[in-house]
Amino acid sequence: MRHNLARGGPVETTKDPASGPMASVRQIQVTFDCAEPERVARFWCEVLGYVVPPPPEGFATWDDFDRALPPERQGSAFACIDPSGVGPRLFFQRVPERKIGEPRTGLHLDLMPTVDTRDRELVRLTGLGGVGLRRA
Repeated sequence: MRHNLARGGPVETTKDPASGPMASVRQIQVTFDCAEPERVARFWCEVLGYVVPPPPEGFATWDDFDRALPPERQGSAFACIDPSGVGPRLFFQRVPERKIGEPRTGLHLDLMPTVDTRDRELVRLTGLGGVGLRRA
């Protein structure tokens, strides 16, 4: 049962959420535009406890895969995944620097540690290269 604020009372819902417009979507990927995909991806791996997925079939390492790409695509992307399979895949792609006057699409992830762990988490994240902008 949900509460319908517009009508001021409870509303029975029988619609199965798995039958809506996103029913066929089973995984979500969050894509970041950045200048240094591997460096930024490895930072978020450490922050979130994510891991680098195995390289594509036929390649022993991601470096081997990267070297097989045309020179202009080498180092152009990197990804990390939640080892539990619950969180979204994070994909980092190299983009040219934004020109003055171009619209900017920004993305940030809000990390919400508990009040008693906030200071320790801030120390850990700044140690990884993060920057604290403001304290909520």
